[in-house]
Amino acid sequence: MEHTNTETATLAAGCFWCVEAVFDDLSGVEDVVSGYSGGHKENPTYQEVCSETTGHAEVAQIKFNPNEISFKEILQVFFAVHDPTTLNRQGNDIGSSYRSAIFYHSDEQKRIAEEVIKEVTEEGIYDNPIVTEVTAFDKFYPAENYHQEYFANNPNQPYCAAVVAPKVAKFRQKYVNRLKTRSAAI
Repeated sequence: MEHTNTETATLAAGCFWCVEAVFDDLSGVEDVVSGYSGGHKENPTYQEVCSETTGHAEVAQIKFNPNEISFKEILQVFFAVHDPTTLNRQGNDIGSSYRSAIFYHSDEQKRIAEEVIKEVTEEGIYDNPIVTEVTAFDKFYPAENYHQEYFANNPNQPYCAAVVAPKVAKFRQKYVNRLKTRSAAI
């Protein structure tokens, strides 16, 4: 059995439905799981995370093939699809569970995260300073099954139609040459 060389990125950029939907389409990404990270509560539920008592952020844990896409490229997409200058908020989603965060899995990922933040800051894309937290990864708790592939399974749900769909469309337009190719047999 041949094993693929994969790396893991754990990223928080507001609602995990949005983050998962974007990275699911990115070439080189093998799997995306919505979940919770960065807090103190073991095995938190969605309701507990939303209550802002667990310290966890909604995250997407991304398994990717570094021979096809680098961690730096993953982070470039991450910074392009959310506002990293709003503390504990993305749009109408407010609270520390919606914070912008990179939970690095190695010293190399930490170095790259700091480098990309410096580059994005120097590019002057944002008027305000980047507040993305760069923290060592500790634990990941997968979200409940109904949260997995949420946008793909619920595109007409009001939040998905109003918030996720425009974000995914913007991402697809900007990164059209990085999208996974869809088989005609699907």
